[in-house]
Amino acid sequence: MWDVLLDAFLDTLKIFPFFVLLYILIEVLEHRTKIGRPGGALTGKWAPLIGSVTGLVPLCGFSVMSAKLYQKRLVTAGTLLAVFLSTSDEGLLVLLLSSLPWSVKAGSVLIFCAVKLAVGAAAGYALDALLSKDAKEPVRQPEFDYGVHEEHAEHGGECGELSVCEHKRENAVDLYLLSPLVHALQVSAAIFAVNFLFGVLFFLIGEDNVVEFLQGTGYWFQPLVVCLVGLVPNCASSVVIVETFALGGISFGACLAGLLTCSGLGMLVLLREVGAWKRNLVILAATYLIGVAVGYAANLIALLM
Repeated sequence: MWDVLLDAFLDTLKIFPFFVLLYILIEVLEHRTKIGRPGGALTGKWAPLIGSVTGLVPLCGFSVMSAKLYQKRLVTAGTLLAVFLSTSDEGLLVLLLSSLPWSVKAGSVLIFCAVKLAVGAAAGYALDALLSKDAKEPVRQPEFDYGVHEEHAEHGGECGELSVCEHKRENAVDLYLLSPLVHALQVSAAIFAVNFLFGVLFFLIGEDNVVEFLQGTGYWFQPLVVCLVGLVPNCASSVVIVETFALGGISFGACLAGLLTCSGLGMLVLLREVGAWKRNLVILAATYLIGVAVGYAANLIALLM
């Protein structure tokens, strides 16, 4: 059990510097640039495609970044969904290190990446088209800002969403260093708790038992079950899915379906940080249903070939 605690701590510690840099970047984007303005790189016509490409980078931090940018209303729901669907955490790297022949590994990774890129971008554009302008973005959540806004409010001024106010220059240390550090610690604490919780579950259940369970779910039930495993906000979910596929325990379609729902820690941050529950559930349900649909389509194609 101490190994589980240590692993959870080390996993969280490894990504903590990334979170600090992430929050600094978000503050800079929000207060010092206009990159998030309507039609900009993060919200313009290329945004879902850019999000889908970014998600392919084998780091769970990008899904976390997209969730935080969504909370700040700097990306749309469609772009967030595109990142979630294209994210694979460490799964593809584990597949490349498996004992499968290199031709199988390389071919599988290329297909996984191509499908996840296409599905992520298509789903992102579709969701943005279906949602109204206001529904694409969450309601901005109030945050503790160390008295930055109170000073400005006393003078009766208003600060545009992406404009630079004089009082922010005066509080640059708080805004661009202290605030990001506090937020990074808060999110890291939540991630540590989740990592430890699922680490204990995997320890008690046993990874071999999870693999055996997935192997016995049956060809046509696998996408349903594997997609649920993929939704677990932990890097272990993608690893288990890929390892089971490498052992021949699940089909190619089921593995693809599970990797589509493996949004890593991004889903956890979304549910924790964004209070718009209905919109969160739409994104969660869309991720699961799209993963299942693609999994069944891939299984059907495999049978027809």
